[in-house]
Amino acid sequence: MTDTAHDVPGTNWAGNLAYRAARLHRPAGIDELRELLARSERAKVLGSRHCFNDIADTPAYLISLDRLPDDVSFDGGTVWVPGGMRYSDLVIRLARRGRALPNLASLPHITVVGATATGTHGSGGRNGSLSTSVVGLDVVRSDGELVTLTRDDPDFAGTVVHLGALGAVTRIGLATIPTFDVRTTVYLDLTWDRLVADLDGVADAAYSVSVFTDWQESIQVWVKSTSDADADPADFFGARAATEPTHMLPGAGIENLNDQLGLPGAWHDRLPHFRAGFTPSRGEELQTEYFVPRRHGAAACAALRTMAHRIGPLLQVSEIRTVAADDLWLSPATGGDVLALHFTWLPDEPGVRGLLPEIEDALRPFGARPHWGKLFTTGADELERLYPQMAAFRALVRRFDPRGAFRNDYLDRTIAAYA
Repeated sequence: MTDTAHDVPGTNWAGNLAYRAARLHRPAGIDELRELLARSERAKVLGSRHCFNDIADTPAYLISLDRLPDDVSFDGGTVWVPGGMRYSDLVIRLARRGRALPNLASLPHITVVGATATGTHGSGGRNGSLSTSVVGLDVVRSDGELVTLTRDDPDFAGTVVHLGALGAVTRIGLATIPTFDVRTTVYLDLTWDRLVADLDGVADAAYSVSVFTDWQESIQVWVKSTSDADADPADFFGARAATEPTHMLPGAGIENLNDQLGLPGAWHDRLPHFRAGFTPSRGEELQTEYFVPRRHGAAACAALRTMAHRIGPLLQVSEIRTVAADDLWLSPATGGDVLALHFTWLPDEPGVRGLLPEIEDALRPFGARPHWGKLFTTGADELERLYPQMAAFRALVRRFDPRGAFRNDYLDRTIAAYA
C-alpha cells in the first residue's frame, strides 16, 4: 500500500477540542482509503472541523478526504460531489450550470458530507434541511468494500443523517433545481410581544427568515425573499427596515457579511449570512442548537425568555429559524416541521456546559432534539425517545460496521449501537 500523506490533526474550528489521533491520514484515492479502513481497528472521517463536539474524534485513525480527486459530475438534475468538498466550492460549479440547491446553511465553509450527515440546515418554512437534497451516497464500509446507496434502497432514509457511524462517504449525490435570485432585508426593533403573537407570520414572511435575539429586548429579523411579491415593506410586524448593512453581533465588522439592503443576488450569495472568503461570525465561539415541533415554538421561546438572566452572560447571539418536515430517521425535523433555537456562545466551555442541562430541562416538555454537531448533554436513552427510528438505525450501524471500527465515545453516548 502507498502510504497516505498525513498531518498533525490539530483542533476543531472553534479550538475547544484537540483531536486525540497522532496523525491525520489524507488518502489521495478511493483504493488508498479502502486499504486504510480495512486495516484500521478504529477510524473516523474528519470534515471541515466545524462540529463543536467530539463526533469526529478518535484516538486511532483520523482521516480527511480533502485529497480525493476534485471531480464533480452531473447526471440530469443530480450533481455528484466528492466527499471532501465544501459548499463554497460546490456552488461555483452549480452556478456555471445554471443550477442551485434549495437552501444553504448560514455559512458556506462546511463540507457537503459533514453537513448532511448531521442534519444541518438553513431556514424557511417550506425548506427542508440540507440532508433532504441527498439522493445517493458512495460509502466505504469498515471492511473496505465500496457500496452505493440510492433512494431505491429500503433503508435509505436511515443512511443520510448517519453521524459518521456507517462508513466513509466518498461521493454524495444531490438533487438540484434551476438557479434563482434572493435579496436580504434586515428589520430592527421587533418587539417580543409581536414576535410571539405573530411567530408563524414572521417565519413564513419570505423564502428564508432568521430571527436574531439576545432573549432580552434586542431582536433583528433577516428576511430573504425570492419574489417581487414579497416586496419589502417599510413596516415589518412593527419593525423598521435597516438603512445600512447590519451585523447580528453588536460591534462586529460587516466585511464578512453577504449583501443586504434588498440588493438582489444569486442564491448562493444571499442564503448564507457570511461570505465564503472570510471568517464567519467572530470565529471565537461555541454553538448549541435545539429543535422543537413548530407548534410548540412560541411556548419554547417563552420558556427561554424566563432564563434570559442565565443565558445572557454567556451568549453572543441566538438565531431562531424554521425547518420543514422530512422522513430521514435521525434528522431533527423527522416527522414534523420544527423551530430551530440556536445559541452562539462566548468561548467559555465550562460555563456553557454548566448551563446546558438547565436549557434542556426548560425545553424538555416540548420534545427538543439537539443538533448532532453542536454542544449538548442529552443522552442515549432520551434520544431514543425523541427518535422513533433509533432502534432501526442502531441495527443499520451494526450491519454496516459489525466490528465497530467507526465507534467512538460520542456514538456510545448518543446512539449506543454496541451496548
